[in-house]
Amino acid sequence: MRSSVPEELNYVDWFRHSSPYINAHRGKTFVILIPGEAVECTHFSSIIHDLALLDSLGIRLVLVQGARPQINRVLSNHHSSTPLDSDYRVTPQSQLLDVIQASSAVRVQLEAQLSMGLSNTPMDGARLKVCSGNYVIGRPLGVVDGVDYGHTGEVRRIDTEAIFRLLEDDNMVLLPHLGFSPTGEVFNLKSEDVATQAAIQLKADKLIIYTDEEGVFNQAGELYSELLAKDAEAILKDHSLQQLTQNALEACVQSVRHGVPRAHLISYHENGGLLRELFTREGAGTMIDEDSYEQLRPAHIDDVGGMMALLAPLEEKGALVRRSRDLLENEIDRFIVIERDGAIVACAALYPFEQEHAGELACLAVSPNYRGSNRGERLLKGIEQAAKEQHLKTLFLLTTRTAHWFIERGFSETTLASLPMQKQTLYNYQRNSKIFSKQL
Repeated sequence: MRSSVPEELNYVDWFRHSSPYINAHRGKTFVILIPGEAVECTHFSSIIHDLALLDSLGIRLVLVQGARPQINRVLSNHHSSTPLDSDYRVTPQSQLLDVIQASSAVRVQLEAQLSMGLSNTPMDGARLKVCSGNYVIGRPLGVVDGVDYGHTGEVRRIDTEAIFRLLEDDNMVLLPHLGFSPTGEVFNLKSEDVATQAAIQLKADKLIIYTDEEGVFNQAGELYSELLAKDAEAILKDHSLQQLTQNALEACVQSVRHGVPRAHLISYHENGGLLRELFTREGAGTMIDEDSYEQLRPAHIDDVGGMMALLAPLEEKGALVRRSRDLLENEIDRFIVIERDGAIVACAALYPFEQEHAGELACLAVSPNYRGSNRGERLLKGIEQAAKEQHLKTLFLLTTRTAHWFIERGFSETTLASLPMQKQTLYNYQRNSKIFSKQL
């Protein structure tokens, strides 16, 4: 037997274990921040190859470029410099062209690298289309604590519609750290801010940031493979991290707090770190998430007060049938809730009709302050799973206001006669609710 066979078997085993991640990531949108330091690192060509591989696997990529060391070098060559405050650079008019020159050089370098088609590399035969433009709208940071930041700015908005069109056409989108105003001005933005706002406004599935370190370490020098957002915030308060890692971790926390499911820190020094982080169970860096922090669980009696506060506005509008405290307490075992930082932000109930093998989905509600992050879908999936565990075959619901939401999730309109007889006798003709059902 050839000596290479064990190594080949290891590769086959790795590939088999990575296939679930490949399937899970296909069609998803990742925002990846490549700081200027990464562009100058030894493994930069490998980073480019890894990006090409992600693109070939059907992952939609939005790249954000930084250029801090390149800007520092251009300014130094011109015998000038500007102070940095929390990594915001004061950008006077006299230095704006230097900033644009450095940023443009990095952008061209990235586009050139992504256009290579080297044989015997992941770029062999690749046909990557990279688009860049004025998709970041900026505004001036202004005067902060008496300091005029000049042409330093902050993100006003991201042109998500234009970016989505490019992604749908199989383009990779490259966003510089420069923002443009409707009045034709150019602003020097913090690259972490661009990446964060791009991830949030695009509703990206991941924000990935390359840093000088592998991620975040504990006091014993051990790498955190995963951090909850609240724990990451506690680490940030210590101000014990390197500035680049501090900026990156702040960006990750802000993104997951605003609906991005996962954020990752990985090292640009590690060859293949991006692939290890995405396609292996162990990963290669630090992942920040909020799933455990926001818990989907069965309701208990202590939740009744929070549930009443959640349901009251919807009952006032007539979207839900009024439920008394006594009724909620008596039926608490029918409910599941999403709890966030001790508060009930969403709930739903399942009422089984065992003889007909059917279940009613009722009282699905999400707090207005927490909509837009798939909490309704999480509740629906939770109810569907509970119904299957009870061997129910059909899930039905009555609604007056949210028909289209349920239609988009596989429900079809049906008739009163299709409901269990007990439910038919309780139907409120005055509410005139529409009836929908779904086979499980």
